[in-house]
Amino acid sequence: MSSEQTTSIIHPPKERIGRLFKPVQWLLLISVSLVFSVLLHDWNVPASLLVGPMIIGIAMGTNGATISMPKPLYLGAQSVLGVMIGGSMTVGILTSFASDWPMILGIAAITLVASSFLGWILCVKQVLPGTAGIWGSTPGAASAMVIMADAFGADARLVAFMQYVRVVIVVAVASSVANFWVDPEMLAAMGPHEWFPAFDLGGFAITLCLVVACCFIGFKSGLPSGPLLVSIIVTMILHVGGFVDVVLPEWFLGLTYAMIGWVIGLKFTPPVLRHAAQALPKILLSIFVLIGFCAGISVLLVVFMGVDPLTAYLATSPGGLDSVAIIAASTNVDLSFILVLQATRFFMVLLFGPPLARLVARRTAHHVQNRMNGSP
Repeated sequence: MSSEQTTSIIHPPKERIGRLFKPVQWLLLISVSLVFSVLLHDWNVPASLLVGPMIIGIAMGTNGATISMPKPLYLGAQSVLGVMIGGSMTVGILTSFASDWPMILGIAAITLVASSFLGWILCVKQVLPGTAGIWGSTPGAASAMVIMADAFGADARLVAFMQYVRVVIVVAVASSVANFWVDPEMLAAMGPHEWFPAFDLGGFAITLCLVVACCFIGFKSGLPSGPLLVSIIVTMILHVGGFVDVVLPEWFLGLTYAMIGWVIGLKFTPPVLRHAAQALPKILLSIFVLIGFCAGISVLLVVFMGVDPLTAYLATSPGGLDSVAIIAASTNVDLSFILVLQATRFFMVLLFGPPLARLVARRTAHHVQNRMNGSP
């Protein structure tokens, strides 16, 4: 092998976008995302302010972009979203949870078990090396699963790939499903969209102080997705208690959605794609099986509880709490019901996901080792 070939393997040439200066990459990312998001919004695509930046982030990440979202901004975006979710909680939602908690916990538990079973199949069939399939199949709490997988010795790159591919597909499918239920006549009656309406400046300042405080406490707590979790809990308590009214202008939420979309999109780098290329078809199959399974649960909600189809689908969708909340907030659905189910599953994944994944991973590793050694 020549020295030039060796050099190209150790230091692969940068993709075109990666050759640009980072300020130019950021300018390209922001400007194209802005134009694309506005176009998607004009085409009535739900969660366009998340989907647009995410698609542009994927396009740039897979073409060698070397930029990444600064951690303080991403943590702040999580906190803003948590405050938005917490501010959507009402006494009625808590009452709904109190009356339907067996059903809510049951749906969350079934989804968690089903995802673990799919991950177990991926590991036993050795679609992915080691126990990456277990961690990658767990719904929600993507960043926490990546961290836990790395600590347990799984390939964090593959786990991150599986987690964020699922998030992208779930967002795309959920947006398409939501768009199917949008009433064109209702949209036409709404008239032109106003991006910068008047808002309560004092209330916005109080909300920002709450965001900063919750973000700091959440980060210092050491919890996975701490800024998001702490913001949801604290804001819910304050809002339900009547101590604060959350004021978040749409343009500000749009910036938050864009940051989350960029973080997801920029995860898809050329090395990660090359590393997962061979397993991609089976990974996609497992993702669509999980989406289909959750859609089946939503049908049961429609038939036996009278929940409208879009609300039921978004409530059971195996995406992240943040992305599903953004889609739900942009459509005419029962937001409270969706948030109750999604938040419950989110907490269950954080609480039971890692120990369940470790348990299945140990069993799977033992099973694979016995099979390699010829044991029954």
